Amino acid sequence: MSTTTGRKSYGVKGAPYAHPSPATARKGALRAPYFFLLPASVLFALFFALPIGYAVFLSFRKVHVSGLGLGAGARHEVWAGFENYTDAFQDSELLHGALRVLGYGCIVVPVMLGLALLFALMLDSERVRLAPVTRLAIFLPYAIPGVVAALMWGFLYLPSVSPFYYVLQKLHMPQPNLLDGGPLYLAISNIAVWGGTGFNMIVIYTSLRSIPVEVYEAARLDGATPLQIALRIKIPMVAPSLVLTFFFSIIATLQVFNEPTTLKPLTNSLNTSWSPLMKVYQDAFHRGDIYAAAAEATLIALATLVLSFGFLRAANRRTKQEAAG
Repeated sequence: MSTTTGRKSYGVKGAPYAHPSPATARKGALRAPYFFLLPASVLFALFFALPIGYAVFLSFRKVHVSGLGLGAGARHEVWAGFENYTDAFQDSELLHGALRVLGYGCIVVPVMLGLALLFALMLDSERVRLAPVTRLAIFLPYAIPGVVAALMWGFLYLPSVSPFYYVLQKLHMPQPNLLDGGPLYLAISNIAVWGGTGFNMIVIYTSLRSIPVEVYEAARLDGATPLQIALRIKIPMVAPSLVLTFFFSIIATLQVFNEPTTLKPLTNSLNTSWSPLMKVYQDAFHRGDIYAAAAEATLIALATLVLSFGFLRAANRRTKQEAAG
């Protein structure tokens, strides 16, 4: 409770309040956002920026061994320059892993995004029934951890325990070995498509629901069929969402690790360096060469950054050209 006399405010005991000056209040208002950002900035620096910086630092170091490497001081860390990066570029295992991931991505990305777009268009249709249940059923695989999903599908791929092979055997149909040779790519890609389609579908479906209903009504008055509305209105208007999902899919493809690592004990067709990240893990935790692993991880991060930035720049350029035209 306070009373005001002239320009001074008095409290219950008659003591005047000290009002801040306009300059002080303005400074406080300008500093307030930084105080709110401070906790997140500290966490980002400690658990994201600092580990990345330390990994980059390790990539320029190596261990120098003196003599037989026995005794105190026989092994010490020295500056290596770009030697680790040169070795990474000349490493055939890392190159072959990158080529395998490229083939894996050529299967996963178009199939996953194509199914996500198809399901989103179907759920956005007025004729669909039980849309909430269907939407949840498609999204549910994304909630399952990747290792659990890979284990589940891995046992479904094994002829000795899979119910699918039992049914094929009873029907006297061919029983392909999905964990060997070319079908192995399809087997690993299927796990990624099964787990990632639901997330991408939700992103595209949310974008579809934001389109004004008046646009569809105007198209129907002009005689457009549901297929024409989907191809000429819905898909072009959700293009930003398609770009976003494609961007996420590229990153996830280059970082594939859980699926081949989990399936490796089930087949001899998967080696320890099937993907680049598996090669990094092998060098860091089995060979004990964290310096080479840091250089390889840095190269993978740079490749991801370059591909993602190049795709986003190309998409933005095309969007600007369409807007100008």
